[in-house]
Amino acid sequence: MKPTSQLPLQQATLIYNPRAGQIALASTIELVADVWRAKGWQVAIRPTQYAGHAVELAQTAVAADHRVVLAAGGDGTLGDVAHGLAGSATALAPLPIGTANSFARELQLPRATLFDRNQLLQTAVSLLHGRLQQIDLGWVSDAGGENGRYWLLWVGVGADGYLVQHIEPRPKWSKKLGKVGYVLQALGRVWRLPRHDMQVTIDGRSQSGQFLLVLLSNCRRYAGGELVMNPQAQLDDGQFDIWLLRGHGLATAWRYLSRIRRQGQAQGEGIERINGRSITIHATPTAATQTDGEPARQTPIQCEIRPRALWLLVPQTTPTDLFVHPAKSLADYLS
Repeated sequence: MKPTSQLPLQQATLIYNPRAGQIALASTIELVADVWRAKGWQVAIRPTQYAGHAVELAQTAVAADHRVVLAAGGDGTLGDVAHGLAGSATALAPLPIGTANSFARELQLPRATLFDRNQLLQTAVSLLHGRLQQIDLGWVSDAGGENGRYWLLWVGVGADGYLVQHIEPRPKWSKKLGKVGYVLQALGRVWRLPRHDMQVTIDGRSQSGQFLLVLLSNCRRYAGGELVMNPQAQLDDGQFDIWLLRGHGLATAWRYLSRIRRQGQAQGEGIERINGRSITIHATPTAATQTDGEPARQTPIQCEIRPRALWLLVPQTTPTDLFVHPAKSLADYLS
């Protein structure tokens, strides 16, 4: 097998969100590109300029037959790039920056900070020696199956959808404060969490009730990576973890939050986990939703799993138990 450095010249796109996180990115992004160029890659740098631009840039990379898209941003940017790459032969290579880096924690990637930008360069180097996995994506649409999009990590209906809808897009002062700014914004809203009666249908089986949150997850972590919901979840097992958190209000939310943090997983009274491949959610009154930490549509919604819809480039240090299926080397992927 030929080492990656001796492979024929390959093309990549580096998409980054210049508004993500607390650090100025332009100079560091150029250094990241140079790391890959030194190994024989042609790298086109593409900053996002508006909401949804990362989707378009990723689709352009696919059309140009680029084999890898390096995506520098938070969970929302990675979700947009995943949507643009879904079903293609172009791999997502995550470079974590931004306030919420749940996926970075999931994959055990170094995260760039205000005080240590070199972490981004370390990740870029580790990806050059990484491995390829095919992971599942979710597909969310209205109840009729129209106006859909892919998602990478989660869809949340209820409390988190409400908070995200009122926090994003974040003002500059909040972004500069990082997670502290996000928490300060959330504190102004948690006192007013709405009540919702929901009907949830999972693989044809329905149940109704008052739910604080219905969360569809394709990963282990949640809430910017701060909470582990299911320490055994896998990214390519062909099904969602669907979490039903019953009740309403701040006291209930705080009780669940404290328990999940203490136990290192989501379980116990009022919390139910169901594995499924298809789910429809109706809510009264209409409930806000979030996808990958970004504001999304109102209910009703329909979600389906799309097995192994995305090629993902990860470092060798990423835990192998995140995956059911075997990996492919970068050299084999490119050959």
